Amino acid sequence: MRSARRATAIAALVLGMPAAVAAQPAPAPGAPADAALIERGRYLAVAADCTACHTAKGGKPYAGGYSVESPLGTIYATNITPSKTAGIGNYTEAQFARALRQGIRADGAHLYPAMPYTAYTAISDEDVHALYLYFMQGVEPVDTEVARTRLPFPFNLRLSMAAWNLLFLKDERFQPDAGASEEVNRGAYLANALAHCSTCHTPRNALMAERESRFLAGSGLGAWYAPNITPHASGIGGWSDEDLVRYLRTGHAAGKGQAAGPMAEAVENSFQHLRPEDLQAMVAYLRTVRPVADEGAPARPAYAQGRAFSSEAELRGTHGPNERDSLKTGAALYSAHCASCHQADGSGSANQRYPSLFHNTATGGPNPANLVAVMLYGVERDAGGEHALMPRFDGQSYVSALSDEQIAAISNYVLAQYGNGASRVSGRDVAIARQGGPRPLLAKVQPFIVWTLIGVAILVVVLAALLLTRRRRRRSTIP
Repeated sequence: MRSARRATAIAALVLGMPAAVAAQPAPAPGAPADAALIERGRYLAVAADCTACHTAKGGKPYAGGYSVESPLGTIYATNITPSKTAGIGNYTEAQFARALRQGIRADGAHLYPAMPYTAYTAISDEDVHALYLYFMQGVEPVDTEVARTRLPFPFNLRLSMAAWNLLFLKDERFQPDAGASEEVNRGAYLANALAHCSTCHTPRNALMAERESRFLAGSGLGAWYAPNITPHASGIGGWSDEDLVRYLRTGHAAGKGQAAGPMAEAVENSFQHLRPEDLQAMVAYLRTVRPVADEGAPARPAYAQGRAFSSEAELRGTHGPNERDSLKTGAALYSAHCASCHQADGSGSANQRYPSLFHNTATGGPNPANLVAVMLYGVERDAGGEHALMPRFDGQSYVSALSDEQIAAISNYVLAQYGNGASRVSGRDVAIARQGGPRPLLAKVQPFIVWTLIGVAILVVVLAALLLTRRRRRRSTIP
């Protein structure tokens, strides 16, 4: 759940509903009146996972520069420290709220929905105020300019987002469901407003807007796949509440799955820092979402697929220790590159820091994208007091690079023995993942948009010329 975070630990804090506020620490005697609000804003910023995009690796908090590789081009996250020269230090609270909830900067330019203002629009006035105080008074200003986003035409025309917003932005605040419990409402606020779960887990239409009919039913996310998190059996229907809370807190649920890619970032930067009651509230809310079946889901849940299996006995003596480059079969490649951590039979290490490859959603689901992506890009996650690390095999780390065909061969061996055997991976699939994942229709047609506009312009000129010539002829024939 790359985007599913929290409402305050107490409904009074986040939802503005009558409730106890025991989870909110009281300001120390003599502390500034806004100290509690600033701390609340800090917690809300964590819940909204602002760090993930606005803090570059190794950079100062919220100083921007992180590159978001969108299907339409690279988008650079802005500096949102209170710097008056490079950040948002000159923003009024009204301008801050407009940027957060409508995607419009102080200078009137439109933001791209890579910044999830379509979810943040539901944030309450009280929480916008707390966030504003935190970013203006609780964050260190950094006077460093970041790279500017330069998308190709026509996506570089930010004004076009005004039309997109008219079509797809529901500029409304969160409204509690009178028929739901306080806990479910708090979870809904966290998941839908702050954590913006649907930004990643809901598929998009041709214009890159979320398809409400498949809310939280899973979506491609570059080379990764944000899985179905509805309570259907092909989603999280078979996960216990404890499984889900543990996954959000640590990025790992034994016998179910583990977080990698964007979800690992969400766990590391956001979920693990939330109060237990907020994680439980999110889980309670997800139980109430309309169940949606995975398209092409196997009969059994993804986490129930596969079994222990080893090809080691057949492989012994067939290759020497220095013959890795000549390995061709999935079994041999698996033995050479994967078995030392995941074991020869795919069962993983005893403590499951190297997870089992069977009973694993990454191998048992209908979409093998995460299996391919994790081999290309690896895993690095600090959560739950543990550091999870798997090296990347795309040639960008200390381990040997694997070709597209080699990764496809390993994938198909793993799927056949440990996961969903009906799923297959080709070398082309791996090549596409290596390039950042499948391109949506809007990105595919972009090169033709310019020529289409030129053609339309020429047609308009020709029609205008014909019309003008016709009028002149009519005038010349009038006696």
